[in-house]
Amino acid sequence: MAKTKYVASGGLAFEEEKDMEKLENLARKGWTFDKFYFLGYKLKKSSPQDLQYAIDYRKEADQDYFAYFAEAGWRHEGSSGDYIHLFSAPKGTAPIYTDKPSILEKYENEKSSMGKAALITLLINICIAAVYSFVITLDFFHTYESTIKIVFAIVQLLAVICLVFTGLPYLGYVYRVKKWRNSGL
Repeated sequence: MAKTKYVASGGLAFEEEKDMEKLENLARKGWTFDKFYFLGYKLKKSSPQDLQYAIDYRKEADQDYFAYFAEAGWRHEGSSGDYIHLFSAPKGTAPIYTDKPSILEKYENEKSSMGKAALITLLINICIAAVYSFVITLDFFHTYESTIKIVFAIVQLLAVICLVFTGLPYLGYVYRVKKWRNSGL
């Protein structure tokens, strides 16, 4: 029987709660979080556990940050990019965030961070298109047309991929913030 399993993430900006529920359900079946993996999670076989999971976002988290969660009963399971931190605790442990203002602040910070990254990648995409529009007017373009088109296509594709991976999460956090603001909690 396999000792590891890979599970896709629905995207933390869109389905954070569903991802945490998925990890909780798998822990009850004996599959616990091992580490973050490309677009998802790597799980390891273990004994069934009744855990709850929670995500927090903190750049350059220090020992005090992790000690705070440990004192509240949360175990640090792993981090992605020294920014996204996953914690677990036995069912019944008080949630990491218990009030609307702190939850809203968490998502506002993510929205702001992703918004800046999305804006930068959007500007890069616009600049690439502008440079291409300029280059095709130059005399040497026709001499190297196929090479120039291939190079610009590859560069533009990479820039669009970056835009998707920043723009979609930004839109997800915009939606999440709006939802929390409109909720009567």
